[in-house]
Amino acid sequence: MSFFGVPLSGLIASQSELQTVSNNLANLDTVGYKDQDSSFSDLFAQSSLTNAANDPIQTGLGVASSQTTTDFSDGSPTATNVSTNMALSGNGLFVLKSSSGTIDYTRAGNFTTNSDGQLTSADGQLVLGYPAVDGVVNTSGALQPLQVGLGSVIPASATTSFQFPANLSATAAVGATFSSPSNVYDSLGTAHVLTVNYTKTGTNKWSYSIDVPTADTGAASSQVATGNLTFDSSGNLTSPAVAPTFTIPSFVDGAASMSLTWNLQSANGTSSVTQTSLASSNGSAIQNGQASGTLTSIAVASDGTVNGTYSNGQTDTLGQVALANFTNTQGLLRTGNNDYQATIGSGQAAIGVAGTGGLGHIQGGYVESSNVDVAAEFAKMIVAQQAYSANAKTVTTFDQVSQATIAMVQA
Repeated sequence: MSFFGVPLSGLIASQSELQTVSNNLANLDTVGYKDQDSSFSDLFAQSSLTNAANDPIQTGLGVASSQTTTDFSDGSPTATNVSTNMALSGNGLFVLKSSSGTIDYTRAGNFTTNSDGQLTSADGQLVLGYPAVDGVVNTSGALQPLQVGLGSVIPASATTSFQFPANLSATAAVGATFSSPSNVYDSLGTAHVLTVNYTKTGTNKWSYSIDVPTADTGAASSQVATGNLTFDSSGNLTSPAVAPTFTIPSFVDGAASMSLTWNLQSANGTSSVTQTSLASSNGSAIQNGQASGTLTSIAVASDGTVNGTYSNGQTDTLGQVALANFTNTQGLLRTGNNDYQATIGSGQAAIGVAGTGGLGHIQGGYVESSNVDVAAEFAKMIVAQQAYSANAKTVTTFDQVSQATIAMVQA
């Protein structure tokens, strides 16, 4: 009697291949989807006889699906102009946390934010990374959901120090004046124009007064500090040797009193106020205060650092996206929704950040397209279809042989 199991196993294998191909084609436009391929192996060969050379006479028992492999090569990055979207190139997967606490991994970076301002995947899982504290990311800390919601507020910060780079003309006549105005901020974030007024009093000597409008302070006089400056023959400031400090006791907006230090030395140790033959001029003022502001936009750097820009012109680091890598990515379990989970076969996740430890890079404002090759899938479809037809023909032939055998027995 003919054995139908062999061609039937071929039909099942061909059907499995067609299912894999159709799934790949169905996910042609799925963000971060990775192409799959089916592998097959022959079933245990039956051996009951030997020939004259004592070699076994073996008969195969068919075919079975042995493995489904995933092609983790990069898909093409596609621009979306959505600041929370990220395309990953190279090794690695984004790390997600579901509402039940399960850790998943994905290549689909079509992220958005939830009502709490947390970065989430398309199906609502939290994107994990390393939050920033005062603009500094600690990548040795525990993974946490990233807070990047637009509209979040950065508080006001009072100015405590300022530097007004300036040059005072050495050729100016005694009694000549020059001013250096710039904004400083009180504890409520209100800007006040603070002006340093210089008056030449002699060779290499100037006096100064520091003023704030009386409309801002409610004081009888705008003058909040005075002093003298002395320069050497090279135009460098020699006195005062210590940075002047002064206090603005009150503001009409109810802000706290402000203690200020006037830094007369630049970062490299040279005088920020000089006296040369050049015309008196001002450089770019530097001060450490700021008004309050709301987060208006974010940008993701290639290392996964998320930087925020606020309405007050300030920028700040909000956090850094974490990536995971595995010893055996083929061992990952697909769970749907573009997600994977670790298994014994994949090994434990090695967590890091983009650009380190063999991990790839991130492109903000993009998503990674599916890496399915349509031409290759159609070629596999044709082969699978031909294999299915051949096995179906074999089943038909076995049936004809069986019917002939039955007829012979009944004759």
